Amino acid sequence: MTLTTTRLQLDDIEALAQATLVAAGALPQNAAPLAHAIMQAERDGISSHGLIYLPVYAEHLACGKVDGQAQPQLDTPRAGVVRVDAGTGFAHPAIAAGMGGLLAAATANGIGCMAIRNSYNCGVLGHHAEAIAATGLMALCFTNAPASIAPVGGKTPIIGTNPFALAAPDGQGGAELVIDQSASVIAKSEVVKRAREGQEIPSGWVLDAHGQPTTDATAGLKGSMVPSGGYKGVGVGLMVELFAAAMAGAELGIDAAPFSGTAGGPPRTGQFFIAIDPGVTSDGRFSGQLSRLVAAICAQEGTRLPGAKRKAARARALREGVDVPQDLLVRISAIAPQ
Repeated sequence: MTLTTTRLQLDDIEALAQATLVAAGALPQNAAPLAHAIMQAERDGISSHGLIYLPVYAEHLACGKVDGQAQPQLDTPRAGVVRVDAGTGFAHPAIAAGMGGLLAAATANGIGCMAIRNSYNCGVLGHHAEAIAATGLMALCFTNAPASIAPVGGKTPIIGTNPFALAAPDGQGGAELVIDQSASVIAKSEVVKRAREGQEIPSGWVLDAHGQPTTDATAGLKGSMVPSGGYKGVGVGLMVELFAAAMAGAELGIDAAPFSGTAGGPPRTGQFFIAIDPGVTSDGRFSGQLSRLVAAICAQEGTRLPGAKRKAARARALREGVDVPQDLLVRISAIAPQ
């Protein structure tokens, strides 16, 4: 079956997302950073975090899982620490509210951190890391999620897919490389996407409720995600949980309401961002060392820097726009008629 698509330019995608979020009940200033993030996801070929999420956001605004009117509350308890209470609103306005303070703290002190609590899904974590790297700082970011990964040997999920992202600055207003990976073999959003579309998933992505491998996406969503690298993936997930939940004062994954569906109320998860001035810590050697490392990777045939695939998709989208499924546009138009 041929999928019918409509090609949209990036500005049109962002405008569509903004109008839809506002129509669904978000304040324009809260919708703006999220609409930009949706455009970025489509631009970089990460459609699982793009326009497909708009109907979910609208549903969650309607049921109260996220507060579109929330006003992030910011404070700075110490010189290098920024805290933001998202007030059960979208993560993106909360991140935007604290980002200036984080960058200022890192610039003044050589290192700074930002802890966000009472938050929601922050989308593509690597984009937040990349924004920090664009200012010349090394970025390390964490975000936790509702429990969906069982510890090795167990069946009951304890931690979420819990991504972390690292972005290294290129010294020219961008990121030389971006590592963005979850504690699971695959991001849960990819399983959710295939469950919605009635598609099978590869073996090794999920386990069913009995702890057995399955290619049924819906059955996997009732079970648990497979951790990347077995117990090592669980270790990564626990590290993220300690930063994004415990240190941020947010809900643990075992206590957080799910990001999907309408039950359970706000998830109240968290994010934790660290920004470091590499020139200070390395005594000026960082840029040269990074270049040498990158060159050693790229010298080998068939290799690819972390983040290179997204950069290639970005360049293509800037030239050509993005093909969006027509049936998705129909669903979006029902939320915000054009």
